[in-house]
Amino acid sequence: MTGTASEDKLHEECGVFGIYAQEGAEAAKDIYHGLTALQHRGQESAGISVSDTQGPKGNAMTRKGMGLVSEVFSSSDIEALKGNIAVGHVRYSTTGGSIPENAQPITMNYIKGMISLVYNGNLVNTKALKEKQMYRGQAHFTTSDSEVIAYEIISARIGSDSIENAVLAAAKNLKGGYALIVMSPRKLVALRDPFGIKPLIMGRRDNAYIIASESAAIEAVGGEIVRDIEPGEMVTFGTDGIKSDRSLCGSKHAHCAFEYIYFARADSRIDGVEVRDARIEAGRLLAAEDKVEADIVVGVPDSGLLAAEGYAGASGIPFAIGFHKNSYIGRSFIKPSDSERQTAVHMKLSVLKSVVNGKRIVLIDDSIVRGTTMRQIIEMLRNAGAKEVHVRISSPPFLYPCYYGTDVPTAKQLIASEHSTEEVCGRIGADSLAYLRVEDLSVMAGGLSLCKACFDNVYPIDVSEGR
Repeated sequence: MTGTASEDKLHEECGVFGIYAQEGAEAAKDIYHGLTALQHRGQESAGISVSDTQGPKGNAMTRKGMGLVSEVFSSSDIEALKGNIAVGHVRYSTTGGSIPENAQPITMNYIKGMISLVYNGNLVNTKALKEKQMYRGQAHFTTSDSEVIAYEIISARIGSDSIENAVLAAAKNLKGGYALIVMSPRKLVALRDPFGIKPLIMGRRDNAYIIASESAAIEAVGGEIVRDIEPGEMVTFGTDGIKSDRSLCGSKHAHCAFEYIYFARADSRIDGVEVRDARIEAGRLLAAEDKVEADIVVGVPDSGLLAAEGYAGASGIPFAIGFHKNSYIGRSFIKPSDSERQTAVHMKLSVLKSVVNGKRIVLIDDSIVRGTTMRQIIEMLRNAGAKEVHVRISSPPFLYPCYYGTDVPTAKQLIASEHSTEEVCGRIGADSLAYLRVEDLSVMAGGLSLCKACFDNVYPIDVSEGR
């Protein structure tokens, strides 16, 4: 992984959205609204590709660019994207730079037609796949996993009788965590990695089928949830109905723990677990291990609020809103220097002095990465009159890199990897510090088998082939 977090938070790589609607429908509008609902998963670029099942083969229209969904697409852009099948993407880069060339969808024409794909995740065998593709005369200038996957599918399609069989053949060569949606002129194919690291869910609205990274995006366009795509499952939508292939499904699953801690929207449901409930449970589990005396429990907006609610309920310490969050900052936090990042923290959050003045506070947040943001927040609380600040984190300490699509900095940038809990506590200026236990993660997520590699160094997929 080559990217680094641009602030003191982790980032998901992207969000994907696809729709297969009845003939004559205009899918681009639904993709636009679905991507807007997934904007939290990526703010660097956005794109939409559409096809018409009644039009000529290879007629896909693609529009993409840098920025938020609302910045990339005008109403005239959406009106011009005619077709009843579509895929869409929002991106935060982890592999490949933040440049227009790496925006998705990736659309490619080849001898049998065209494909347009959107992808969330990271492959751990990209280097080996690139070398193979270069040997056969492909992919000389590929810069992203999505291009590598596209070339794998095209190569398989030359010798296969359908796009879904080509996707399945290509998937056998992919190692990593991913959620993939592939559009051909006539079909939509959705595929999830065999471990289920990345989320992918199916919905329906009237005669349209929807695929998205999160259930909240399906509901945002008026759809109802059908079910999660199973780990390793491929689902194909076409004129002959829906087909499911489970030949890549296995018994070992490793769902990303951080979807429940931070990435996903609180109103989403992933693999049968309500994200809101998981975050409240994390707070309860934190309180069960804690004996601190305090006057109020305060959460750092937004994802720290639910854990704070759970902590307060379990501890009996009153819950309070201690911050006002400016929701209109947008991407202005992406700053190159520490001094500018510090200014951005104050722009995004302000302390409600009347709430915290003279109080002993339990401060709940979802994670500590570098520690700089937490230190600034604690300083703000003390300047507002807080007597004590006891920090509780609703995830374990980050110690190891992620290879599956989460933008975890190098170990040297992870404060918990370089310092003990006591040292971190001193560096951020807290009165005490405690984290959620690793063994409590699965409890938080309703007993799901989780990928916890960034916490415990146990990787479900061999990463030795490198990137």
